[in-house]
Amino acid sequence: MKSTVENLDPARIKLTVEVPYEELGPSLDAAYKEIGSQVQIPGFRRGHVPPRIIDQRVGRASVIQEAVNNKLPDFYRDAINESGRVPLSQPDIEVTELVNVTGPQGGQLVFTAEVTVRPEFELPELGELDVTVDAVEITDADVDSELDNLRARFGSLKSVKRAAKTGDFVTIDLKAVIDGEEVDSVSGVSYEIGKGNMLEGLDDALTGLKTDGSTTFTTKLAGGEHAGEEAEVTVTATAVKERELPEVDDEFAQMASEFDTVDELREDLRRQAAERKTGDQAIAARDALLERLREAVSFEVPESVVEDEIKQHLQAEGKPEGDPHADEIRDDVTSGVRDQILLDVLAESLDVSVTQDELLEFLMQTAQQYGMEPAQFMQGAQQAGQIPAFVSEVARNKSLAMGLRQVTVKDSNGQTVDLTEFIGSDELDAEANAAAAAEAAADQADEAADEVVVSPADADESADSGSSAESADDAE
Repeated sequence: MKSTVENLDPARIKLTVEVPYEELGPSLDAAYKEIGSQVQIPGFRRGHVPPRIIDQRVGRASVIQEAVNNKLPDFYRDAINESGRVPLSQPDIEVTELVNVTGPQGGQLVFTAEVTVRPEFELPELGELDVTVDAVEITDADVDSELDNLRARFGSLKSVKRAAKTGDFVTIDLKAVIDGEEVDSVSGVSYEIGKGNMLEGLDDALTGLKTDGSTTFTTKLAGGEHAGEEAEVTVTATAVKERELPEVDDEFAQMASEFDTVDELREDLRRQAAERKTGDQAIAARDALLERLREAVSFEVPESVVEDEIKQHLQAEGKPEGDPHADEIRDDVTSGVRDQILLDVLAESLDVSVTQDELLEFLMQTAQQYGMEPAQFMQGAQQAGQIPAFVSEVARNKSLAMGLRQVTVKDSNGQTVDLTEFIGSDELDAEANAAAAAEAAADQADEAADEVVVSPADADESADSGSSAESADDAE
């Protein structure tokens, strides 16, 4: 097989593939066999029809079509692998020449394949990069915040007659109207003013309302069939409650923790805050590395890939192609595709692999985010063919962690930050791999030992044979 590559633009190539008759021969033989098993020709048993008879009765063109259809994907895969480019979409294939349909066997198969491929670019040397994160500094205010969060878990809600304010819990009814038509409504929802996790403008609308008070505001809907559309939302506060927090004393420390005094509890909360901020450093370092990589490389994101992503997004929301929402999400989709391409190249450069345990952990976390049972989510992902995409997502996330191992990470005070606890190290990976290999070898040794253990019946038979031999010796 011979293939040539023509660059149509930085993200699209045209492959021209020439396959001589000899390479297509095995596929033609298989096609003759398959067609011969399906046709009934007088004088010949099914499956034993000679090729020349099939050519006469069915036509050599049908055999060639069967052979080409079966083998073309393999020829394309070999050609794209040989090109060294990574396809990002399905190819547009055109057969321009077939092996001889009439006359003597021979000729060649020639086809072209135009396909969008991943842009080529060079990553910077990770060892030459450095990123800066905030230093871990724990203040009394941080400890107070941790203590307030703990008090909130043990607090109680009490109805109030005053106007609602930030921090209050309000039971609300919502009704959304677009162009005079009610499109959505909910009742009896509990919401904490100030959280900002429901609708934009809801906090301001609720602030100042008393029980049974109502107001209307304009906002964009956050979910459902009309997500992203502007609507008139009427909110009614059916109840207003404030949270009463327990007093901070030794009795509270004993109730809320394993400590006897408030001082001991505060010291533990300080430790927890430090651990949390150290974890935040790892996240910040990861984000900073991604930003450095974005700045260091330049390539055009394939427009066709962006369009496919937008199309899938619209379909998932039940919107038709050409919906105005496409323009609203185009920049975000383009950035997302660019990051995927960038991280795929990083993962390949670092030879990142994904273990089964890592994939299962990711699937379970994703299932939890969607509020689904893990087994149900995994089964659905398997049926939808999404597992390879999930493996790629895990590899991208992992690539940033592995990349950070080579990057210098310092805090805002100029101190080097050790993130081994969060991103691991090549040495720890080597030790883990060695331990796993040793464990596998031990298991194999145990299995081999089990196979040579003599059963009681065999032992008895051996003993009998030995006794017989001894008796024969005695007889001699």
